[in-house]
Amino acid sequence: MHLFVTAIGTDSGKTLVSAILTKALEATYWKPVQAGEPTDTQTIQGLIPDVKIIPELYKLAIPASPHFAASQAGINIDLHELRIPPLETEHLVVEGAGGLMVPLNEKDFVIDIPQFLSLEVVLVVNLYLGCINHSLLAINEINRRNVRVKGIVFNGDLHNDSAEFIAQYAGWPVLAHIPKLNEITPKVIAQMAQELLPALV
Repeated sequence: MHLFVTAIGTDSGKTLVSAILTKALEATYWKPVQAGEPTDTQTIQGLIPDVKIIPELYKLAIPASPHFAASQAGINIDLHELRIPPLETEHLVVEGAGGLMVPLNEKDFVIDIPQFLSLEVVLVVNLYLGCINHSLLAINEINRRNVRVKGIVFNGDLHNDSAEFIAQYAGWPVLAHIPKLNEITPKVIAQMAQELLPALV
C-alpha cells in the first residue's frame, strides 16, 4: 500500500496522521519536499524510533510555500525528479507539504505528486469553523483530477455536524477521527496506529 497524506490546509495534522499510518503499516516514510526546520522527518523519527526513512529530495531552509522557498534558494522543484526508490518495507507513506493546492513551482501543485507517483490519497481534515468550505473545495479538486482516494482522517474536536456533512459529501471511507491530544508520544502513536489498522486492510 502506497499512500499520500495531504490536507485541506497547512497545520492540519498531516505529520501526526503520517506517523500513525507509518506505524500501523510498518511502512517507509518519505517527505519529498520539506520547507523549514525542524523537519517533519525528524518528528517522525522521534515518534517511531525504528522507522525506515527516505531522505527528502528537496530540503529547503525557508518555512514557506515550496515554490517560494525553492526560488529563494535558486532551486526549481521538478516533479519529474520524484522517483520512489527500492523499499525495505511493503508499504510507503508519503507526506505532502501544506495543503493540496500549495504550489511546487509555476505549474505543479502538491496534489500533482500522488497523480505522478500513482499513490492513494489520505485527506486530513482538521475540524474548525470554516472547514466545510475548505474541505469541499479540496474534495472537488481531488475528484476533478481523478486521484485515487483511500479515505479521510478527521483531526480535532468534533464541530457540530461538520465531519458528518463532509464525509457524506465526499462519499469516501472515514479512516479515523483523531481527538485533540494533550500529548503526542511514541506510545500514543502506537496505540492510535493499532486502532487505525483495521480501517486500512
